[in-house]
Amino acid sequence: MSIKIAILADVHGNSAALLAVLDELNKIPDLAHIYCLGDMVGIGYETNEVLDILFSRDDVSFVSGNHEEEIIAVIDGKEIASQGGERVHHEWLANRLDRRYISYIREMPKELVVEYEGKKLLFAHYHLNAERQFIPIDTDPTVEKLDELYKDSTFDLVCFGHHHPLHYFTSDKRTYLNPGSLGCFDRPVARYATVLITSEEITVQLKKATYKNQDFLSGYELLEVPEKDFILKVFHGNQYLIKE
Repeated sequence: MSIKIAILADVHGNSAALLAVLDELNKIPDLAHIYCLGDMVGIGYETNEVLDILFSRDDVSFVSGNHEEEIIAVIDGKEIASQGGERVHHEWLANRLDRRYISYIREMPKELVVEYEGKKLLFAHYHLNAERQFIPIDTDPTVEKLDELYKDSTFDLVCFGHHHPLHYFTSDKRTYLNPGSLGCFDRPVARYATVLITSEEITVQLKKATYKNQDFLSGYELLEVPEKDFILKVFHGNQYLIKE
């Protein structure tokens, strides 16, 4: 027996990128489930569109990311971690959030543990400390560091996002997978992964779906999204300035 699943991370309010990936996944007849690793919202401005697409499906499971936490904190009138322009950005997004989705976001766990074919899988937005808070991003992860972090665990596969570059490591203990941000990249490419699980092994396939993103990028200017210049430069590589 074998099970095939898909891993999505950091959609970040980019519905065109998400639809491109789902179009590819819809063509996989034996795909059992999709796991979405948080930060569906924030950075991109299409929060409601992305949540509508994802919540309309019955084959997707979610974990909460730091951007979901920040937006809910804004709605609840609590102090938030972000400051300056990032804080203004989160407040702007919270004000635009369709209130129908608040309960969905509140109910998202910070991690999911599932088992397929005798293999134990962990899904989280990022690594958690003992207080179940996200630890600081390690910008230079290694398999040795990850094995040390999870040395007391029994997971065969650890899936995470948060740090937008792709990370894929395998040791004699387990496999670690961050498929890379789906919605934030310096090219019009949406990254994701599929995983084939058997009782003997776990096989990862790293995937890229191409899509047209000029309308999405133009929307930052049209809507005057807070921190748009920073976002377009850092998270999208100033693609809107590149003339075809």
